[in-house]
Amino acid sequence: MPLRRIWWPAAAFILAQCIAPLPMALAQEAWSERAIVQHTDRHEYSGELDAEVLRALVERGERLFTAKFTDRDGAGRPMATQAILPTKRKRHAARTFQRIAGLDANACSSCHNDPIAGGAGHFTVNAFVAEGFTFPDLDTTDQQFSNERNTNHLMGSGLVELLAREMTSQLHMQRHEALNKARSSGAPVEARLSAKGVGFGRLTAYPDGTVDPAAIDGVDPDLVIRPFGQKGVMTSLRQFTINALNHHHGMQAVERFGARWTDDADFDEDGVETEISDGDVSALVAWQATRKPPVRSEPETSAWIEAAARGSELFDQYRCSSCHIRALPLSSVQFSDPGPHDMAGTLRSHEAGEASVYDLALLDWLAGLERDENGDYLVPLFADLKRHNMTDLQVSALGNELLSQRFIERNVFQTAELWGVGSTAPYGHRGDMTTLDEVIRAHGGEARQSRDAYVEANDGDRSAMIAFLKTLVIEE
Repeated sequence: MPLRRIWWPAAAFILAQCIAPLPMALAQEAWSERAIVQHTDRHEYSGELDAEVLRALVERGERLFTAKFTDRDGAGRPMATQAILPTKRKRHAARTFQRIAGLDANACSSCHNDPIAGGAGHFTVNAFVAEGFTFPDLDTTDQQFSNERNTNHLMGSGLVELLAREMTSQLHMQRHEALNKARSSGAPVEARLSAKGVGFGRLTAYPDGTVDPAAIDGVDPDLVIRPFGQKGVMTSLRQFTINALNHHHGMQAVERFGARWTDDADFDEDGVETEISDGDVSALVAWQATRKPPVRSEPETSAWIEAAARGSELFDQYRCSSCHIRALPLSSVQFSDPGPHDMAGTLRSHEAGEASVYDLALLDWLAGLERDENGDYLVPLFADLKRHNMTDLQVSALGNELLSQRFIERNVFQTAELWGVGSTAPYGHRGDMTTLDEVIRAHGGEARQSRDAYVEANDGDRSAMIAFLKTLVIEE
């Protein structure tokens, strides 16, 4: 049975959650003020999942994504900070909710909601993020200590993570081959790095097994593509989810904040243990990984069709597609969770026992993707999953942050994915640009040549470019 016929609407999710039978230890009244009445057991969803089991896991994920967490669930972190590394506060938080460094949302869908759950967010739901590792109490909107970020959409994110995994594997293989050549030859070997047609600079391998990463470009020295976040700093949906749950909700995942890593079953000292189980995280990952990707819509009028066709030609002519690559090939649509490249603090494949594995081909929307001559799926991402310098001395609007994130230069951002861009205004990493024209004009640095070609074009051609971009939408 196609999965589109077995998803329940969100209202049914909530009703089922309220009336589903529970073990006696967890049973409570239907009106209990808790969003999570029963944690997900990850082991019930291990191994290769068929359509029915995947549906059940995704349903749990949607309940969690749309749930409004309460203090009885563990919402709030009175003695913990937003930091990625579990970090204690020096003093009890002055207030629970605030618009600086969290808590700043009741549900995941509070911010990811435009035009549907899992979508983007307006300026009003901007997040304030610090460097993210060890800074303790950065409760401030001062730009010296906090960067303001607009909410990206999550549609098609399972495909994005799979692309990143395959690209990472290709880069690692190239490094491995260079090291083998250096060892066998007894001389340094320079290797050019590329994955799915995207160049990532070069490295030099030495016979002693060391590598000079100085010329690597657009990716970390470990050659792991991190596709999530506007700076490209999150390796997986799992890592992104754990970080966001703590940052925005004070809901702390056991796999990072539990006794195994912190020697404290209630790290944030809010009186609640096991706020988010590893199975709960798996359910949230499954829901995000199975979101239908954005599409290219058919314009409603002949004038728009004609303008969009012209804009599509200009998109290539201005070399916008050199970074916003129209589609990247994906060999496998088997999604495993946990994935292969996460670090400590996120459940890893060798720690999980048997991972959850599900074939995205079970989802009816996958049949809508084109395939190339090799049988690979063409993912219409309009991006390259690479970081680029976005400013220069004349055009610097996209370099207005004062705080680096994860050691990445302040004016360097990962190429924005343009699929869905017609549905996800406002624009820019701060969400303070109201039109596509404005954000195109803000492109400097490596994008300066394309930007200048657009700016120097006539009004009709610029309008055609916008007409094309406005066809890249999230279906409602």
